[in-house]
Amino acid sequence: MRLGILLSGRGSNFLAIAEAIRAGRLKGVEISVVVSNVADAAGLKAARELGLPHEILVSKGRKRAEHDADVIACLKAHTVDLVCLAGYMRLLSAEFVAAFPNRILNIHPSLLPAFPGLEAQEQAFAYGVKVAGCTVHFVDEDLDHGVIVVQRAITVLESDDAHSLAERILAEEHIAYSEAIGMVASGDYEIRGRRFMKKGAA
Repeated sequence: MRLGILLSGRGSNFLAIAEAIRAGRLKGVEISVVVSNVADAAGLKAARELGLPHEILVSKGRKRAEHDADVIACLKAHTVDLVCLAGYMRLLSAEFVAAFPNRILNIHPSLLPAFPGLEAQEQAFAYGVKVAGCTVHFVDEDLDHGVIVVQRAITVLESDDAHSLAERILAEEHIAYSEAIGMVASGDYEIRGRRFMKKGAA
C-alpha cells in the first residue's frame, strides 16, 4: 500500500509512521510522497532528509478548490492508495474526499465525537474529563466525523496540565496511527454503517 502523507508542521506522526515502516512493524506499506501546504514545514525537511519524494503545494492565497485539485493530481501522479493527514491544517473539500473515498485517514487528539476541532486536548482538560485519548478515523465531508478505525485512551492524572496531557496523548497517537494504517492495509475489514469491523465479524 502506497501512502501519501499531507502535513503542515513538524510531522511527528509522519515520522512515527516512517519509523514503523523502517522497523518492519508496517509490512507491505511504503510512503509514496510527502506533501506540505507550508513551504518551511519541519516535516518537509524531515522527508527530504529521509530521501522520500516530497512536494510543496502552498495553499496560502489560493482558492481551496484550485489547491485541492493540485494536491489530488500530485497524489494520483504518485499512485497513492491511502492518504494520511499528519497535522494537515486544512479542511478538505468535498471533491477531495470524493477522489479518495474511504481512503483518507486523519488522527485527532481526542476520543471522538468528544472535542472535535482545534485544541482538543485543551478542551478536554478544561472540561475536566477523567479519560482522554486519540482517534484515527476516515475523513468525510464533515469535520472530525468519519468512521472510527482506532481509538487509544489514557487516564487524566491529577498532576496533568494541558501541556502534559497533550504530550501523553501525542505518544498514543504515534502508536494508533500505524496500527490503523496496518488494519486498512490488510484489507481485512468492512464498514457497516459507522462501524469499522473485521471481515465476517458477527
